[in-house]
Amino acid sequence: MLKSALARRLASQGLAIRRAIGVALALIVGAGDPLAVQAQTTPPTPAVDVRAQNEALRVFDAWLGSVQAFDRIPAVSAAVAQGDKIVWSKGWGAIDAARTVPATPTTLYSICSISKLFTSVSLMQLWEAGKVRLDEPISSYLPWARLKPVEQDSLPITLRAILTHSAGLPREADYPYWTGPDYPFPTHDQIVAKFSQQSPLWPASQRFQYSNLGLTLVGETVAAISGEPYAEYAQTHVLTPLGLNDTHPFLPMKLYGTRLAVGWGAMERDGSRPLLRPFDAKGVTPAAGYTSTAEDLARFALWQFRLLRTGQAEVLKASTLREMQRVQFTDPDWRTTWGLGFSVNRHGEETYVGHGGDCPGYHTTLDLRPSTETAFVIMTTGAERPGGYALEGFKLLDKRKAYVAKGAAPARVDLEQYAGRYEGQPWAAEVLVAPWAGGLALLNLPSSAPSEALTLLKPKGGDVFRHLRDDGSEADEVRFERDKDGRVVRFVQFSNPRARLGPLDAKPVD
Repeated sequence: MLKSALARRLASQGLAIRRAIGVALALIVGAGDPLAVQAQTTPPTPAVDVRAQNEALRVFDAWLGSVQAFDRIPAVSAAVAQGDKIVWSKGWGAIDAARTVPATPTTLYSICSISKLFTSVSLMQLWEAGKVRLDEPISSYLPWARLKPVEQDSLPITLRAILTHSAGLPREADYPYWTGPDYPFPTHDQIVAKFSQQSPLWPASQRFQYSNLGLTLVGETVAAISGEPYAEYAQTHVLTPLGLNDTHPFLPMKLYGTRLAVGWGAMERDGSRPLLRPFDAKGVTPAAGYTSTAEDLARFALWQFRLLRTGQAEVLKASTLREMQRVQFTDPDWRTTWGLGFSVNRHGEETYVGHGGDCPGYHTTLDLRPSTETAFVIMTTGAERPGGYALEGFKLLDKRKAYVAKGAAPARVDLEQYAGRYEGQPWAAEVLVAPWAGGLALLNLPSSAPSEALTLLKPKGGDVFRHLRDDGSEADEVRFERDKDGRVVRFVQFSNPRARLGPLDAKPVD
């Protein structure tokens, strides 16, 4: 009897506890209120210190403009996406052969290998629909896609291996399409005709080898499985639903030199650049044939942030995109890592995903940092690759954030009056001065690594500032001087004056 009563009492107490827990959970998640549940399950956009971000982007703006000027890059267009909007965009240089049409954030460029991301998204749509399997041999979908056999034991060449550039495929179809002046890209039929004559580099899934031929096969698979021409499928199922109205699986030649930038080659010894002929990627379009703008690629990044944040399917499921941006293959060198179509890299403690694009006359980078929902897009004509520029943008954002704890300017100090470009010879062409973390940032131009070269001035009253060391202590004095009308005309450091050359070209970010 005692045991029975005790058992009933414990059971009753357990039921009461479970009910209490259930009520508490219902209150926490807003049970019965779908909006409350969604609010709890949808992570918020990462918090941003807008002032810090804007000051960093202003310095980035001024620095990137100086890169275009000092390196004589014909055209540069760039954009930065953060959270749910494009927070900055700009263009420098000119996009036509006569160099009279200015570059803008809506200038069209060939985006070359960034095309592979749209091809990968197209394939993963079909994977979601159960129409393809990533670990099935590619020949199951493209019977003609059989290379010469290898003597070594090898895993099959699969879509997963192709998307991670680990399939052992040759880098290119067997045609000289990266050779000028005509850049003779092959047609679909030409690729098919020569494919069986090509040999794998090594057994599949052993080493990384970037392959345009591989992503061309992915596009061919999209066409074969969907029953639609590749470009038509990508336009209908990916580009149009995402509202990417300035992204095309071709070069719109009717806009050549007016909205579509012309391509330039590498700088010669005499400082000139050859004007390159336009190309048609033809059968290699899935790997290298798209065009886009800085702002459209920024919108593509915003879609990725939105999808991963909300979890609401849009063109793809969030789980699919997350899988694409997860490391799927690591090269034996332990330095090269790749997702499904996406490059995945680590710099410091942060993970970056995206892709670069390099074609004759055009170079583009799309770099996303998912943890802060920040993306940089930089597009150039010429031969300068902009991947390093984007990384410097991220570093400037991080450096500005790190300066917050080093002291702020008095509330009534108008830092804008000191902003500008100052004479730097013979040590530098110019010295950039811009508001930064309650003080002023100084940067000698040109600079290949502004995040490392930046120094901070702390206001001390009047027109006097002092250098701020990394540990927060103060160093030498910098004094600004004015003309009779009260305008700042120079600064003096170590008794040496530096005349003001002009205003800061980069305006404050709204």
